Amino acid sequence: MLQEERFLRIRSLLATFSRVSVERIATDLDVSRETVRRDLVQLEELGELRRVHGGAVALDAAPEPPMAVRLAARQKEKRAIAKAAVALLRPGQTLFLDTGSTNAILAEELGSLSGMVFITNSLTIALKLAQLQEGRDAGNRTLLLGGEIDAKTQATHGADTVHEIHRLRADVALLSPVGLHARQGAMSFEHHEAAIARAMAAQAQQVVILADHSKIGQTSRVAYARPADIDIVITDAKARELPGLAPLRKACQQVMVV
Repeated sequence: MLQEERFLRIRSLLATFSRVSVERIATDLDVSRETVRRDLVQLEELGELRRVHGGAVALDAAPEPPMAVRLAARQKEKRAIAKAAVALLRPGQTLFLDTGSTNAILAEELGSLSGMVFITNSLTIALKLAQLQEGRDAGNRTLLLGGEIDAKTQATHGADTVHEIHRLRADVALLSPVGLHARQGAMSFEHHEAAIARAMAAQAQQVVILADHSKIGQTSRVAYARPADIDIVITDAKARELPGLAPLRKACQQVMVV
């Protein structure tokens, strides 16, 4: 079967089901799984789909489940990552935190620090941090970045948000990507989310990526931090089972598995 014919069949499957597995495509097209994977890589580079673990989704499919669902998924792993991140921080630092379920869990662990300035575009994270300060005298401050509100992610975004970030400096940017790949780096599905993370990374002295094992080796639509620009990656122990971890160790300055 010619490549263009395979592409047409893959497009048709995605138009029908929104999400299809490598196994399903290989069976329907009667080709090897390796051929399917190569085709999906090329179609993603053409901007026609998004690869996910085990298959692909149509670009008009929901990129991620709602925040409440993501918060409930892989809580043990995300909590371990969050605790490891807190151990890297020092009292008195200024932190950028982008939106995401791992950073939302991280916010619950940051209450042990003092003299901190937390800067975030996430309404969820800002509220968690503010609630931690009630009745305490740790000297922490939480700044919520202005901008257009995205109800789906419960966060602000847009040119005003990015402009505000560029007026600030932080010691550490703690970012939670949709995918983390040894070649493409840290990635988001939405352009406006990537713009926020990219600005935070540019304005921080240190970039720390928090990515549970489901993100390792995965790509998405928009890259915002090259592997060489990432100071530390923190992931969980299940990442050791994934082929994407070894190349990530070579590409990034430091990878912590907790």
